[in-house]
Order: sequence, then structure tokens, then C-alpha cells
Amino acid sequence: MEPDMAEPLAERLRPRTLDDYIGQQHLVGEGAVLRKMIDAGRISSFILWGPPGVGKTTLAQIIAHRLETPFYTLSAVTSGVKDVRDVIEKAQKGRFFNEASPILFIDEIHRFSKSQQDSLLGAVEKGVVTLIGATTENPSFEVIRPLLSRCQIYVLNPLGKDDLLKLLHRAVTEDVFLKQRHIELKETGALLRYSGGDARKLLNILELVVEAANGSDDVVITDQLVGERLQQNPLAYDKDGEMHYDIISAFIKSIRGSDPDAALYWLARMIEGGEDPKFIARRLVISASEDIGLANPNALLLANAAFDAVQKIGWPEGRIPLAEATVYLATSPKSNSAYLGIDSALELVKRTGNQPVPLPIRNAPTQLMKDLGYHDGYKYPHDYPGHFTPQQYMPDALVGERLWHGQHSPAEEKLYERMVSYWGDRYKE
Repeated sequence: MEPDMAEPLAERLRPRTLDDYIGQQHLVGEGAVLRKMIDAGRISSFILWGPPGVGKTTLAQIIAHRLETPFYTLSAVTSGVKDVRDVIEKAQKGRFFNEASPILFIDEIHRFSKSQQDSLLGAVEKGVVTLIGATTENPSFEVIRPLLSRCQIYVLNPLGKDDLLKLLHRAVTEDVFLKQRHIELKETGALLRYSGGDARKLLNILELVVEAANGSDDVVITDQLVGERLQQNPLAYDKDGEMHYDIISAFIKSIRGSDPDAALYWLARMIEGGEDPKFIARRLVISASEDIGLANPNALLLANAAFDAVQKIGWPEGRIPLAEATVYLATSPKSNSAYLGIDSALELVKRTGNQPVPLPIRNAPTQLMKDLGYHDGYKYPHDYPGHFTPQQYMPDALVGERLWHGQHSPAEEKLYERMVSYWGDRYKE
């Protein structure tokens, strides 16, 4: 088939095999879970969860091609229950005995209604189709539990710098149109920065910059040139024209930066753009935990209440609790000590492995465990003045490790001072 120049660069460069697929080596690299299933010729239903432009649709198409099985596609945005049933009926009629189940790929499965998902359930249970869903949203929020329990969840990551550079090099040397021109990637910092790990966005920007060269065969790409082109036409590299992830990013960063006016502006942009109110409300709950945290614990309560209110009252009134929570979070003092603390703890666990629980704080539900010394020496804090007494809670190998570092906002200062009074030098910064 002759390549179509009207087709976007991202489509022209879409990989056809796993060997050409860039990124996600934790899933498709040698010995990885998806690679093993594909090589074995049988896959079970799964959902690919990750940000835009990291290869969810491409991976589904490569799998279908590799397994040589019928491949049906539905978009959650444009398909209804009838479309789902029609595809299932086609799959049943077109399948031969003992042949692998046809693959049904559903893009943006998080936008499928409960009734649409219910209509899928029987076919997935009976193996009439193998479901591959793609979503940018946490499936545990948006996919019904019975369907979720029959699917594996695989997380795709934003592409790293090396992956993006590899993609750029492939574009200028292998694309049927770009390779006819002399394109020099003199600087790539702006291309990588604006792409945000999104391959589609990266290629859209590259295409925009090259097209703006007005047919010149010599194109030298610099950071300044990329910045100028995007300033002139900021929507051109976002083919949907929604800039969905850029706007939610601006919204959260405005809250984190304590600018309620900017936060309300970006909230209004999302509302006017038809954004799902639950999506906004979830981000407020995350922001309350990540950015306000212990500096004002009431922020999480208010964000949660806004989430509940939006679900109960819907639009247009739902904009009011969202605005209330937005202003409250933006004007609250900020702390990320809990966020940093859990990340430090996870890093420590990965580095040190499964350390044994000290005997005094182990559970001892049976006589044998009691005889073996489980729970011996445990001091019940409520039996001591101030409901506290020093004892070891960390594994032996990790005694003295500090994970939570109090930040000195007025509310958190009290927590920090209490820890110093309990533990002394251990908590003195």
C-alpha cells in the first residue's frame, strides 16, 4: 500500500511487530509477562493502563497480528450497547472450533457505561472474545468489578529519554517522506520536554516543525525553533485540540503553587471542555493528600466531600463544590511529607527486602506461637504515661532509619514536636 502523506506521522510510524515496538520492556521484553503469553500463542483478557501516547493501541494491534486472530475494535466514545452485541455476535459466528478467541479491543474503556460493560461480561466469561481494554484512568475506579476480576491489569509507563530519542531518529531516517529531506536534530531538549513522554505528541511536534519549514529540504531542529513553532500554533501538536493532560497538569500545579485564581481558571477550562467531573474530583483528592497533606488534614476531608457531592448532585451544580474544594486546597498551607515518606519507605523495602518482624510486635493467635516467644516483651502503650513508651518497631536491620521528616507548617510542627518529645534525638533534624 502506498503511504498517504495526509496520514499523520504517528500513524505512518506505528510499529507492526514487537521488534519495532519502543518502550514497555517490563511487559514485552525478553522473558516479560506479555511477551511470554504472545510467544505461547494464547493470551487472556487484560487492560492496558497508562498515559496517552505510550503504545496501548499499537500493542493490541501487534498482538492481534502476531496471533493471526480476528481483531475487532470499539471506541467507548462512539459505541453503544448494540455495537458491543453486534461485535460479539460476529465473533461467535466467525470463530472456528478450537481456534483462539477473536480479540476485542476497546479504546478508552473507562468511558464505557455500566450497561455497556455488563453487555461484555458474558462473552469474556465464556471466552467468546478475548478483551483488551485501553485506559488512561485507574481501572479500579472505572471498570465494573466482575469485568475487572476477569482481566489482568498491565501498567504502561511514559516513554523515557532514550526511547523518545530512538523514536525521533527512526522518524527522520525511516519515514517515507521525512527521510527524503535533510533533517538535523541539532537540539532535542524542547522536543522531549514538550512531549512529556508521549510518543504521539512528540511526532506531532516534529511534524509541525518540519512542515513549518515551507518545503525546504534542509531543516535544522533547535530548541528555539521548536518553542517558536509551538508558540505560533499551540494546538497543532494536540490533534484532539483538548490538551486534556496539559490542562489538568496546569490545574494541579496552580493548586500546589497556592494560586486560587489560576486554579479556578483551569477548572473552568475543564468544565467548558466537557471534562468528566469525577476525573476532576479524583485529582482534587490526590492533590489534598500529595500537596497539602499534614499541613492541613481537613483538605482531604473537604476534597472527599466534594467528590461525594458531585456524584450526588451532578451538573451544573457540581461545579460549586468543585470550586469550593479548589479554592480551599489552593489557599491551604502545603506539605508533602507523607508523600515523600511513603516513597522513601517503598524504596527502603525494595532495597532491603522482606525483613523479619521483631518478635515482641508479632501476632500470637495460637499457643504454639506464644510458646515460641511471639509477642514476648511487648509494651502496651496505653499502660504508660502519655500513652507512650519507647520500644523497637522497626526490623533489627533497620533500627534508626528515618522515613518521615516533619515539615514546619504550623499544624505539622505540633506533630514533629510530639515525635521529638517521644523519641528524642532520633527525630531532631
